Amino acid sequence: MKLEKTDNNLEKIKKNVEKEYKKIKKVFCPYFSEKISFNRRGLKHIKFKKEKEARNRQDQYIRLKNLYLAPKIISKSHTLQETRTEKGFVQVKTNSRNEKILKQINYYGFIAILEEGNFQKRLKVIVREVEGGQKHFWSIVPFWKNNREIKLFSGNPKED
Repeated sequence: MKLEKTDNNLEKIKKNVEKEYKKIKKVFCPYFSEKISFNRRGLKHIKFKKEKEARNRQDQYIRLKNLYLAPKIISKSHTLQETRTEKGFVQVKTNSRNEKILKQINYYGFIAILEEGNFQKRLKVIVREVEGGQKHFWSIVPFWKNNREIKLFSGNPKED
């Protein structure tokens, strides 16, 4: 994908995807037998790798372009492919102030291979659960092509 094309379309795609994303609210996941929320944190994570560190434009573009598939993948996921637990600081509102508190965070990965036209899309959807909170959509991770080798980002679901 050419970077110029990505730059020209990114803002338009952001607007359209953000509008559609806000309509999703929650999706039932058969694996957890509960609804997974699609909140602002997931959308923010698609655009930012870490707090105040934006993903590169091509990375944002491809994730936003495939974001519409995340609810479909979650709604059909009966098998968990990966899980990770770690301690991390999360922002919580206490006494009308935002504070960062150390909590346990669980990440759950669901991998899907979807047919689209004459080709397949391979994607991983990450659901995050912060201790004391509800499960929510965290990220969609596409397979990337690297020197003819297809690779799925993995290792750090917090950043993927």
